[in-house]
Amino acid sequence: MEQRLPTLLSIIAGTVDLTGFLNLGNVFTAHITGNLVVIGALLVRGGKVNLAQILAIPVFVVAVAGVWLIAKASGKQGSALLGLLLQVQFLLIAAVLVFSVVMKPSAAPHGAMAVIAAMMAVSAMACQFALLRLALPVAPSTAVMTGNLTNAVLSSLDTIARGQSVRDVARLKSSLHLLIGFFGGCVAAAIAVTYAGDWAWSVPFALAGVAVAWTLG
Repeated sequence: MEQRLPTLLSIIAGTVDLTGFLNLGNVFTAHITGNLVVIGALLVRGGKVNLAQILAIPVFVVAVAGVWLIAKASGKQGSALLGLLLQVQFLLIAAVLVFSVVMKPSAAPHGAMAVIAAMMAVSAMACQFALLRLALPVAPSTAVMTGNLTNAVLSSLDTIARGQSVRDVARLKSSLHLLIGFFGGCVAAAIAVTYAGDWAWSVPFALAGVAVAWTLG
């Protein structure tokens, strides 16, 4: 589980991020950095502001705080806490799926229904970021690929410069697994959105269910 669960979470992050981006008005549900960049550009150059991109930042903060409260109230630690928070993420993604299938937010990507769906997805990703910090503090990021790509490049260079070491190989494999997983999730999401529309949320829903079952098994 030590490496496979983070890889599965990176796939989930990829599917949620790209599904939200394509269906909900170009909102980055897993990358607050992207929303900050877009807001900064709009402030300087003008243009139509997407409310979801602005709300994503405070909603992310509130969602992380909510996950922290759940963790503290539960009194659980380690694998028990991990299982609980994965269930919370699963429920949030399930909410996005049900809401999207019923309300069809992709029909109006900048409308109120799309904003609501996007905030649910942002909350799910906030939960994933928080659960890594609270239950798997040594795990690498499963959604921010810049750091994983940096680790992959540095590990490759270290291996070339000083020969193969167990530490460098392990770090390289871990980074590559996360990169490939996230990209694979993006590709899967793009295909799902193309052929399934709002039902594309069933992909991260199914993957989140697998993650929960994995910790319970």
